[in-house]
Amino acid sequence: MGHYAKHAVLLSFLSLSVFTSLPTAADTLKNIESTAELRVCMWPDYFGISYRNPKTGRFQGVDIELSKALADDLGVKLTYVHTDFSRVIEDVESGKCQIAMMGVGITPARAERLSFSEPYLKSDVYAVTTKANRSVQKWSDLDQPGHVIAVQKGTFMEPLMLSTVKQARVIVTHKPSEREREVESGRADAFITDYPYSQRMLMNTDWARVVAPEQPIQITYYAYAVPKGDSAWLERVNAFVRQIKRDGRLEKAAKPHNLLPMVIKD
Repeated sequence: MGHYAKHAVLLSFLSLSVFTSLPTAADTLKNIESTAELRVCMWPDYFGISYRNPKTGRFQGVDIELSKALADDLGVKLTYVHTDFSRVIEDVESGKCQIAMMGVGITPARAERLSFSEPYLKSDVYAVTTKANRSVQKWSDLDQPGHVIAVQKGTFMEPLMLSTVKQARVIVTHKPSEREREVESGRADAFITDYPYSQRMLMNTDWARVVAPEQPIQITYYAYAVPKGDSAWLERVNAFVRQIKRDGRLEKAAKPHNLLPMVIKD
């Protein structure tokens, strides 16, 4: 709770659901115990977070490790439900999964429909352009007449860019890797992403260049999303988040994926 006191802006909309004691509309914990299964929504294309390595076919990332840890703590089998950010709200609400563990950024729109745990990671936004693009050298170069900026549908970057960009044109991409293709081809000047995905681009392409903002643009906090109306399940997830911060499992899971700069320790 001390962490939230430091972040008044975050509290202003988290108060919609996170810390309010809600009447229990579902008994998720009993369901998990009775089925001996934890269903976790994850996006398998989120580098460093929840990612299927194309070379090995194996899942890897901080939330892969931590979802295994949560299932182990509960003493149940872990089952992944594949989703993406354009439909994760519906998948959690409908019960396809009992929790989303895929670096879900807390936004007011999401907090209206989902409950969030205490945050465990945070990130600002970053632009990915090409090494050959001379017109984008710093953050202020992005919002210029004639420039095209791509954002992925359903990500927190979509409403941010649509509301703040005044002179450039913002395009919203829907298909996997579409925003990358728009930039690599030159049809877009940059796409906006977060720290983990920017690192993926640097590690896995020879054309990408990352432009970081000179001043914070929008620090977004990442948390685990659960259905509204189940305060017992939310508190159990919060207890897990607090425990992995204390016992070092969060930092241990983040370190191999170069995500230590994102970790929230308190």
